[in-house]
Amino acid sequence: MNKFELIGLDRECFTETLSNGLEVYMIPLTNKKNYFISYATRFGSDILEFSKDNHKYKPPLGIAHFLEHKMFEQEDGVDPFTFFSNSGTDSNASTSFDSTQYICFGTKNFTSNLKYLLEFVNKPYYTDENVNKEKGIIAEEINMYGDIPDFKLEMKLRECLYLKHPRRMDIAGTVEEINKITKEDLYDCYNNFYVPNNMFVLIVGNFSPEVALNIIKEELAKEEEIELPVIKDIKEPDSVKTKEAAITGNIEVPKLAFGLKVPTKDINLSDLELDLYLHMLTIILFGASSEFREKVRQDKLMSSIYTEWESIEQFRIFYLVASTPNPKKLTDEIKKVLVNIPVDEKTFERIKKVWIAGEVKIYDNVDMVVNNSYDDIIKYHKIIPNRIEMIRKMKYKKLQDIITKIDFTNTSIVKMTNNK
Repeated sequence: MNKFELIGLDRECFTETLSNGLEVYMIPLTNKKNYFISYATRFGSDILEFSKDNHKYKPPLGIAHFLEHKMFEQEDGVDPFTFFSNSGTDSNASTSFDSTQYICFGTKNFTSNLKYLLEFVNKPYYTDENVNKEKGIIAEEINMYGDIPDFKLEMKLRECLYLKHPRRMDIAGTVEEINKITKEDLYDCYNNFYVPNNMFVLIVGNFSPEVALNIIKEELAKEEEIELPVIKDIKEPDSVKTKEAAITGNIEVPKLAFGLKVPTKDINLSDLELDLYLHMLTIILFGASSEFREKVRQDKLMSSIYTEWESIEQFRIFYLVASTPNPKKLTDEIKKVLVNIPVDEKTFERIKKVWIAGEVKIYDNVDMVVNNSYDDIIKYHKIIPNRIEMIRKMKYKKLQDIITKIDFTNTSIVKMTNNK
């Protein structure tokens, strides 16, 4: 078992890669009472086509999410949710564009819960009957989300930003597509992607790394490493598909979704370093103390705002979603700040100090440590031990250079108004 210090945080991370390729990451927080366990696979809705042993597979859309649902139906009839509830523990699962994870979290029965989590995810049970039964449940879920204004707005923005990439589509798929799913489709995906060398275990909180690793080895070391399939490469164009769109929704205050598509092939930085600088840029442009936020507050242009960067191969995509009484005027303000970016070295250094303080505070919260560590593993295939040092060493001139390489006109805008 390897151990390294999370620099500047007074915490340690324990890691091990089993002989079959399974990755284990453990961050003990002995001053906490609770723990969090995630057992995850790098299989999400981004994977639409793959091939192996001269066979090509093109499962229906939404199969990663469908598969996640069906993992909770066990051949022995035991409901995993019931098992965890009886042990005084919460459990759940989630599918994203790039991964699926199964989790449990609580304050007691760590060893039995860890063992059971690993067991049930390794025992798929799909039948024609239980697959067909699930179709109606997931169809209801798809229809329900389709009526949620924020979800509808995000999906429309994705359709405008992407021409070919799977991220233009709902993770859950469509009702038409999920009705095509068979038990054979599920087994094809499970057997190719739910394999040790495509999965990892992440544990954070109050637990013993030695005890946890022994259980993991006992349960999973016997699993064999399997050759991974070849995933079809998607060639996404640099430019956005659609510049502007308008939709309606069941809302009182209009909403605006703004997206910026940034090709990264000409930016010579590691993925992590680029992500740090783009996060810095977001704080400067749209952070709580930015000139933009002060202006829209004074003009009463915005009642809420959400920003995020998304990472895919060869691109970074920026999302801004806001509620506004005047979508056109807010759009003008966003474009204005992008034309004349208010960046100076003094502000840059001040943000670094506040940011570092925030990174330290994260380690007072198990859930936040889990979220950050999970993102690290998915994006960078490791937990970053020296993020604080990297933030401290960021250079103002390097941010200026990145800004010159971004086309701030490569944007999509979606406005949502009331149905009436």
